[in-house]
This record gives sequence, structure tokens and C-alpha cells, in this order.
Amino acid sequence: MDLDAYVAEHGGQWRRLEELCKRRHLDAADVDELVVLYQRATTQLSALRSRSPDPALVNQLSQLVLRARARLTGRSRPSWAAVTRFLLVGFPGAVYRAWPWWCGVATAFSLLSFFLIWFVANNPDTAGAFIGEQAAAELVDSGFAGYYTEFSAPTFAFHLWTHNAWIAAQCLASGVLIVPVFYLLWENALNIGVVGGVMTSYGRADVFFGLITPHGLLELTGVFVAAGVGLKTAWAWIAPPAELSRGQAVARAGRSAILVAVGLVGLFAVSAFVEAFITPAPVPIALRVACGAAVWLAFLAYVLILGHRATSTPHPTQPTPVDHEVDGVFDLPGRR
Repeated sequence: MDLDAYVAEHGGQWRRLEELCKRRHLDAADVDELVVLYQRATTQLSALRSRSPDPALVNQLSQLVLRARARLTGRSRPSWAAVTRFLLVGFPGAVYRAWPWWCGVATAFSLLSFFLIWFVANNPDTAGAFIGEQAAAELVDSGFAGYYTEFSAPTFAFHLWTHNAWIAAQCLASGVLIVPVFYLLWENALNIGVVGGVMTSYGRADVFFGLITPHGLLELTGVFVAAGVGLKTAWAWIAPPAELSRGQAVARAGRSAILVAVGLVGLFAVSAFVEAFITPAPVPIALRVACGAAVWLAFLAYVLILGHRATSTPHPTQPTPVDHEVDGVFDLPGRR
């Protein structure tokens, strides 16, 4: 290959490509030209790599091609705007779209839990079968209330946060398999049913509901959302929309599940704070329950108002990726 002749033939295109890469804003004609020149430079780079012994020229053209690719695809830059959009549109919209699923899970879970509480409370022998008579007596005397004060509040909050987030992650990740979600829900409903039934049978229902309600409203809602979104992903696999293939439907549901998973990290942080600091606080039960209910209602309002707005309002036009600035200088051999 005659290197000088090759550079003379294509150098003008490379300089033009570099100029377009350095422009802050491009109109439609500039974008079309950038695409054409990028494709040509890619082909020319391939030819140089296979035939040219000049590593400096190959390296310079490689850098130009990379800058042109970045100019076309855009470079992600973390910004508060992205965080704000996630909080105001992404997360509430994903939760709102799945409301029939998690509301259905919440209804079934609540009915099952209250049935188990009633059954255990009216059949004391079952408590002994589940946890033993001595353990039941210890649970009523001090075990249940002591659970909330056994560790320091910050340590307890961190443990609760990671534990609940892990349960939600399991529901979301295994949702497409269906059975693991039902198993996790059954485990939690059984735990609430047995403990609540034992406390009720010993006349301590006020203590049980007074301690579990402040944080349980928000915490369980987070679990319901995770389970509902996980089951929605499974349904996308079982019965995808007519306009989508099965893989496309699952991919779309999976993207929503990721948004929900990230948002639930924050929800469980709040519920952990409530459980560690408010649930065991030495204040009247009514005040603790009121605090927990206020946080829970605030979350529901957040999802219903912002989620409805996110799903009913068209998304604003996103900026064209090529509007991002790309810096760099391409120095051709012999250029001054």
C-alpha cells in the first residue's frame, strides 16, 4: 500500500469526520454525513490494519473512529435529572402498571394470614405442633417484644434492610418460575399466622398488632410489589401480547422488574428505619401505628399519583445522542 497516496486520498474525509466530532450541535444533514464518514473510516481502518506498517497512523485513525462512535451513540453521564426521572417517572410508573398483580397478592396474603391467625388462636394445640409449648410461652412473655430491642437500632435497621431487600430480590428474580414466589409468600404468611395466633390465644393480640403494624404496612407492601412484579414477568412468558414475541415480552417485563428492584431498596430502607426506631419507641401504640400508617399512605399516594401520571403522559422527546460533545484532536501525518 502506498501510504502517502492513501492518506492524500482519504485525509480530507478524516479531517471532516474530526470536525463533525468536535461540533457541539449537529443538524440532520450533519448527522447523516457523520454516519457515512464513520462507516467509511471504519472500512479504511480495517484496510490499514491489514496492510499498513505504520502503527502511528493506525492508532490515530482508531481514536477517530472511537470518537465518532461515541458521538453517534452518546456517552452516558450521571446526572440528577436521571435520578429525578427515575423517582418521578420510572419507579412509580413500573409499580403502577403492575398494580393488579401486587394488589391481588396483597389480598390473598392478607386473607391467608388472618385465617392462620384465627385458626392457631382457636386451636392452641397447633401452636405446640409448630413451635412447642415452652417456646410459645416464651414468645408471649418476652420473645416477641424483645425481638425489636435485642440489638442496637442502627444494627437492627441494617439487618432488616438487607433481609427484606433479599426477599424482594428473590421474588423478582424467581418470578418467572412462579413456584418460588408462592413458597416465599407462604413462609411469611405462615410465620405471621403462627406468631399472631399464639399471641392472640394468650390474650396479647394488642401487643402483636401494636408492634407489627407500624412497619408491617410498608414492609409487606414492598414484598407484595416484588411478588406481583415477579408474577407479572411469568405471565409475560405464559401469555405475551400479540404484538410481541415471548422473548420480547419477558425482556420488557424484566426491565420493569429492574426499575422496581432499585426502587424497593429505598422503600425497605424506610421500613427498616420505622421498625428499628419507631416500632419499639416508648410511646403510645396509637402514635406508633399512626406514624407507620402515614408513611404507608404516603407511599401509596406516591405510586398512585405519579404512577398514573407517568403511564398516561407521553414521555418527552429525548435528546439526540449526537448532541453530546466529544473532545479530541486527530492529527494527520504532515498536518500543521
